[in-house]
Amino acid sequence: MSLLQIQGGTVYDPTNGIDGVVQDIWIQDGKVIAPSLDLKADRVIDARGYVVMPGGVDMHCHIAGPKVNVARKMRPEEKRTSPMIRRTALTRSGTTGSVPSTFATGYLYAGLGYTTAFDAAVPPLTARHTHEELEDTPIIDKGFYVMMGNNHYIMKQLRDGEPERLKAYVGWLLNATKGYATKLVNPGGVEAWKSGDWNANQLDDSVNSFGVTPRQIINSVAQAVDELGIPHSVHVHCNNLGMPGNWSTTLETMASLEGHRGHLTHIQFHSYGGNPNDQSTIRSEVPKLADYVNSHKNLTVDVGQVMFNSTTSMTGDGPLGYYLHKVTGRKWFSGDTEMEAGCGIVPIVYKNKSMVHTLQWAIGLEWYLLINDPWRIAMSTDHPNGGSFMAYPEIIALLMDRSRREAILDQAPAGVRERCVLGDITREYTLNEIAIITRAAPARLLGLKQKGHLGPGADGDVTIYSINDDKQRMFELPRWVIHRGEIVVDGGEVRSNKAGTLLHVAPDFDDAVVPDIQSWFEDHYSIQFRNYPVDENYLHLHEVVPTRI
Repeated sequence: MSLLQIQGGTVYDPTNGIDGVVQDIWIQDGKVIAPSLDLKADRVIDARGYVVMPGGVDMHCHIAGPKVNVARKMRPEEKRTSPMIRRTALTRSGTTGSVPSTFATGYLYAGLGYTTAFDAAVPPLTARHTHEELEDTPIIDKGFYVMMGNNHYIMKQLRDGEPERLKAYVGWLLNATKGYATKLVNPGGVEAWKSGDWNANQLDDSVNSFGVTPRQIINSVAQAVDELGIPHSVHVHCNNLGMPGNWSTTLETMASLEGHRGHLTHIQFHSYGGNPNDQSTIRSEVPKLADYVNSHKNLTVDVGQVMFNSTTSMTGDGPLGYYLHKVTGRKWFSGDTEMEAGCGIVPIVYKNKSMVHTLQWAIGLEWYLLINDPWRIAMSTDHPNGGSFMAYPEIIALLMDRSRREAILDQAPAGVRERCVLGDITREYTLNEIAIITRAAPARLLGLKQKGHLGPGADGDVTIYSINDDKQRMFELPRWVIHRGEIVVDGGEVRSNKAGTLLHVAPDFDDAVVPDIQSWFEDHYSIQFRNYPVDENYLHLHEVVPTRI
């Protein structure tokens, strides 16, 4: 039994209504407990004069799976120029850059004060390999979302009018992969691309292989997710990502949920006005979309903030990957996962001298500042698509300091101010709101009752910051980071190579559908059915997160 006392820190714990209150936090055997005069700590951290928050939760990033590994191989130039994490007595070496190695990913997240992260797009067929990579990613707790938006079996059930079989398949697939949530990427559009068509640009376009539409896919999977009680709502990457004029598709996608829960991811990339055939006409339409989200409580978003830097675009949206290749002229990879998904990978550089890139930067910030309720928005860069998760401290500084935003707008290319409303927004985030969008809100949106807060029963995940007027500096260098009661970062040095915990769901479903799945599977897949599901015995340390009752 171990007992850690964090003494006298200024605590920000929005879930429990604590906003800058000086108090102690007690952690026993990895869990937060209520304080008691009878307790005597094995170790005391003197946090007087420091800010104390729960460990950070990144609900949307790309850190494992086949496309991440391809990107690592595809970017040798990054490995030659990016800093190397050196081996120590406790830790292994690792490469950094926009696509860090598995080892470096865990160390960098922990060093930033994050203790939980979810990969946002894994084809079911590659789940086994993804589990191996996540096991090799140290310290942080993690999980992944299962791609279903272009799954042949799902589209077949829609075509055949079998909603109950579709629902059972969603439940079976989450159990088989040991995934955490459902992900729709350009629903129907990737299948259209793989079948020889360009894309599915409108929600009522027919995916010719099956005669179903993106609207049907979105609505039916959202309904299945709600009926199965899966903790996180359907996680949607909308059609027409990155295209001028795509805001109307995004608005239609929101409406297509028909009241079901829905999380729209990297929303910045889906908020553009203008002519789809002319990039120079791009403008912000965030005010219209934010108004809709503000008035519809079933909707939540994360941002996908663009930051000025060299990075790697990696997406399950195959036609988007090809489009970026044609626009940038850079090298390109496209992949196809049998009956399930596709992907595209392209290096990209966001430049502050580019009108389009600067407008994308501004649009992301508009989302943070125009959503009234911070509990319904989460910080993300869609790592590494908009930038690295290592940019989170800079984003925090931009949200907390209007003058910092203004200084960048003052240097922006001509026309940027006229195409967005960022310059008119005076709002500045508080430390409590930062704790919400980086910790409490993503944990709540994921249904993780043990994460994102410091009340009794929470996992003992804590980040302790030195107070600094320079908020970027403050959030870049936590003084201590604690994961499940163990100090993993001390004074900027990683002190642990511990394994984190895999988080997954196991919803109940009608198992009478399994023979039909097996029959279809044996007719179409290149592997045998019995080799597809991931058995629990294959997993490393893991926890099943309960479904809603």
